[in-house]
Amino acid sequence: MPTLRKRGHYQWEAQVRRRGYPAQSKTFNTKAEAEAWASVIESEMSRGVWVSRSEAEATTLYEVLKRYEQEISPSKKGATQELSVLKTCKAVDLAKRPLATIRSTDVAKLRDDWLKVYKPATVLRRLAVLSHVFSIARKEWGMDSLSNPFELIRKPQPKNARSRRIAITNAFIGAEREEEPESQRAAEDGELERVAKASGSALLPSIIWLGVETAMRRGEIVSLLWVNVDLNRRVVHLPSTKNGDTRDVPLSSRAVAVIQALKDARDNAKHKTSEGDEDDIGRVFQIRSDAVTRAFVRAVARARKAYVDESKAAGLRPDDKFLMDLRFHDLRHEATSRLASIFPMHELTKITGHKDSRMLMRYYHPRAEDLAKRLL
Repeated sequence: MPTLRKRGHYQWEAQVRRRGYPAQSKTFNTKAEAEAWASVIESEMSRGVWVSRSEAEATTLYEVLKRYEQEISPSKKGATQELSVLKTCKAVDLAKRPLATIRSTDVAKLRDDWLKVYKPATVLRRLAVLSHVFSIARKEWGMDSLSNPFELIRKPQPKNARSRRIAITNAFIGAEREEEPESQRAAEDGELERVAKASGSALLPSIIWLGVETAMRRGEIVSLLWVNVDLNRRVVHLPSTKNGDTRDVPLSSRAVAVIQALKDARDNAKHKTSEGDEDDIGRVFQIRSDAVTRAFVRAVARARKAYVDESKAAGLRPDDKFLMDLRFHDLRHEATSRLASIFPMHELTKITGHKDSRMLMRYYHPRAEDLAKRLL
């Protein structure tokens, strides 16, 4: 039988002792709550389904997030991005609560508060990280009784599908274009040429053309090593990609020319003392991923300003869409859409690295006019 005793004037302590189980005790504000808790614990012990809740009740979400940050995140490829997410999660009021007290209603409120400020895709990433934190705590950190409230709530639907196509003066190898008067193409062509020209970075133009020719991700490009480049076979080897698989990427003639120019410049500079660590010496591009994004954003802004100034000087109205809403990842979209006109789907997935053809369709955005030309 459970033991109840009064503690002071306003609290009751319940104790449950049963052979084969550690003694359990908990304090409540009313006798009824103490009796109800003791009855549940005693029943679970009698049926052999009791699991200790003490650790989940004594550990706050903040403490678990901190442990997850130290033990789990460093082994992930996206550790830097995840650390930023964990920092945000540790700052919310819910982080002060013990894990066992967090319910799906609490999580739903947090989700709704975030959706007022952030895009659904951002909120979905944060919820996914928090859900994994709860799963690790239950499976590996001894909190067997802990339920995962993030599995019960509705997930926001990200609206991040993009159909942005990039106009390039020199067409991608294999792409077919009808001959058009230069005056008709002047307003739509040359976005990337303008961005490359406006760049203040010596490496960004090469990175841009390599991205739009190969459909490689930003991180795959900046981590490319010379030892994995085979210009004779026109292939680059990626030993580590986002989804964990290795991949060989074929190179177009323009991609080969870009890498060959970099190789020639590297060979000419071999006699000079190279600064940086040994890892940088073997890299094709000695630049960080975030620096590429910042340089691209600045170059797009400068290119747009130059385009607007040119249009005004010529007495023309600038195109509202030209050099607007352009992101570095759009290079992968553009390359995939162009490659899709050359390779069948099963071969295209080997080039882009998508495991699921449904994910690949997010990147394949053919122009309706190009599809119409295939119709009889």
